[in-house]
Amino acid sequence: MQTTIAQKAQFRGVGLHSGAAVRLAILPAPIDHGITFVRTDLNRARIPARWDHVTPSQLCTLLDNGRGATVSTVEHVMAALSGTGINNAVIEVNGPEVPILDGSSAPFVQGILDAGLRQQHAPLRAIRVLREVEVRQGEAFARLSPADHLEIHFDIDFVDAAIGRQEKRLDMANGSFVHELMDSRTFCRQADVVQMQKNGLALGGTYLNAVVVDGDKVLSPGGLRHRDEAVRHKMLDAVGDLALAGAPLLARYTGHRAGHAMTNKLLRELFAQPDAWEWSVLTPAMEGRLPGAGVISSAAHLASRSRQLAVA
Repeated sequence: MQTTIAQKAQFRGVGLHSGAAVRLAILPAPIDHGITFVRTDLNRARIPARWDHVTPSQLCTLLDNGRGATVSTVEHVMAALSGTGINNAVIEVNGPEVPILDGSSAPFVQGILDAGLRQQHAPLRAIRVLREVEVRQGEAFARLSPADHLEIHFDIDFVDAAIGRQEKRLDMANGSFVHELMDSRTFCRQADVVQMQKNGLALGGTYLNAVVVDGDKVLSPGGLRHRDEAVRHKMLDAVGDLALAGAPLLARYTGHRAGHAMTNKLLRELFAQPDAWEWSVLTPAMEGRLPGAGVISSAAHLASRSRQLAVA
């Protein structure tokens, strides 16, 4: 069945790239609404959270309603909604960028689970990938292949020894997002921080809302939350960017040195080929294969765990 948040969840923070203070709230939405951002500072301009509203942007995912209203860095909150199984929600934000919070999805998940989830009396449809679709750029590629559940396989390779080469594969069913990915933070190289700030980016970045590495050193206090936190965060980003498909995906996603732009390009390639996908109404057995499966029944336990991770 379709799911929405039970009551408003509110968040305050700063934009990672703008550095501006921002307030965000996730509110319930009706059946078949999907996810929509609302810019409360722009006469409540609405911005659909869909792949066809993504516009090119550096280092994050930016949505544009085509009438002058945009919202950026949406990937972490979108991943939290997907990972907790929420299909319908309104996201109010009073500025052009989603707050970075601790650099992961854990605070969003905590707020969602604290607010509660509500099942709605309408069947949920998923997008089933029927044949392989792939996009490439140099050595990097992203691919969707047929599968009966969402699976993510990602690998990265960085010159800094603190990251190096990392690879991970996850079946995203049974709360895997909450258990395995949600607390993994965005990361960058110290050498890139100065350059980004010269270009007007990462103005809200700190050692507390990003993992900053320099060679074999992790400069952020407390070090890593996971030995492979970097690849886990890339998988988190992929979950958020794939959520812009507009419905749960039944597919295997493979990313090799891929990023936000490439994942969006992959969705555009998928939907440009009508024979590569189909709508599938989910049966109760199939619902158990989705990223948010089991979250409602164990919300109290997961909320407690997400609070511990967010503080760690």
